[in-house]
Amino acid sequence: MSTNDSLDRRDFLKSVSATGLTLTAATSAMAAKTASKMSGGRVIGANDRINIGVIGCGGRGRYDADAFSAFATKNNNACQIVAACDVYEKRKKMVADKFKVKGYLDYRELLNQSDVDAVIVATPDHWHGKMAMDAMDKGKDVYLEKPMVHTNEDARQLVATVKETKRILQVGSQTTSGDIWWKAKKAIADGMIGQMIESQGSYHRNGTEGEWNWPIEAGAGPDGKGDDFVDWNMWLGSQFKLAPKRPWDADRFFRFRKYWDYSLGIASDLFYHVIAPLNICWDEPQFPTKVMATGGIYIFKKLPDGKPDREVPDTFHLLAEYAKGHSLVLSSSMANDTHIPGMIRGHEGTIIMVDHGQFERNVPFITVKPQVKNTRVGGQSKTVAIGGEAYEKKFGLKDIQIPIDQTDMMDLHIGNFLGCMRTREKPHLDVETGAKAVVVINLAAQSYREGKVMYWDAQHWKASDKPVKA
Repeated sequence: MSTNDSLDRRDFLKSVSATGLTLTAATSAMAAKTASKMSGGRVIGANDRINIGVIGCGGRGRYDADAFSAFATKNNNACQIVAACDVYEKRKKMVADKFKVKGYLDYRELLNQSDVDAVIVATPDHWHGKMAMDAMDKGKDVYLEKPMVHTNEDARQLVATVKETKRILQVGSQTTSGDIWWKAKKAIADGMIGQMIESQGSYHRNGTEGEWNWPIEAGAGPDGKGDDFVDWNMWLGSQFKLAPKRPWDADRFFRFRKYWDYSLGIASDLFYHVIAPLNICWDEPQFPTKVMATGGIYIFKKLPDGKPDREVPDTFHLLAEYAKGHSLVLSSSMANDTHIPGMIRGHEGTIIMVDHGQFERNVPFITVKPQVKNTRVGGQSKTVAIGGEAYEKKFGLKDIQIPIDQTDMMDLHIGNFLGCMRTREKPHLDVETGAKAVVVINLAAQSYREGKVMYWDAQHWKASDKPVKA
């Protein structure tokens, strides 16, 4: 599909959004219009080596490239890095030289490289949606770093594009491939906690210099020579209406997660690693109906030069409600590293997935704690299960420990993505599950910024500060 075709589709989806047409209807209509123009991509056999292009060669992009390469070494050369792209010449050259591949400053040139089967997108958040959609329009599968996208409209369009192009998209929150969440999902499905009431989690750090205050490299910028050159206008993406145009700002470039234009801070960088695995645990991934958030910049208020340190809060809390009758409670601060255990409470039991509270760290086992009460039977005090005799007979009254496989989560996530590229099956963190996680995050950020409770109309992908009419 050409760039114009791609833009036509996105303009179409925006126009039908304004009319209230559902995503399913919009996708079907657009698919009929564009089906003959799609680029199919290479059919990958069971023993074919998969060629990967890396878009975004900062810290996360380099980590992903190394992880995919290491996976290949351990798994019969399953994949290889064949191209690299970054708007910063130094970063582009670093990855291109390491893997001895061609490097690009413009991601569109990488997408035109015919032997690329899939791309890793590890850029700042505001570029995720466009790059992923452009890649799929070119017949590429996509490993898309969290938080998947920057806006709910991007999420809507991305879901439609995956359906339209039939490409494989895995969101890069590797924890979701860990055994923890799938074992918890089975325990809940087996009735071990009864009706689900509340999920809770946290993500805490304590950086004395302020979270995301990464080093600024002197000399880098749009006027930099050689390795110091940065294509600042491309990074902003203002020509594609991704972020406002502004003069070079090194703090924004090197520390983008502190600024609303490119990231949502705690909400998008960290809470995604909590909300996505919780959606795996539930009976099905779910959109929220109501979201609210609070917090503030309590500690990291000023840079050494006296300028404001950040736009996003250093402490952030989220509360969400779901139509199936349960709530989500999340806590985070970048100024205190004491976590809250990750658990799901039910009427008849509680399942503790990460007792240490760190959703990206493995555990030897998860624990189910039956809910019990003391009663009197025949004049004798007796402990019984809240779930009744049937529950007690099946699960007992004591804590139950369920062993967890210790295989590296990143290896599992990469293996799942590459395997799905071959089988065309849905990956662990597919676009629809990913969308349900990112919508909560985006609504929470909107709630915090506007000081309002936000409501979500899942049928029409609409946010409002008024309850949705039944």
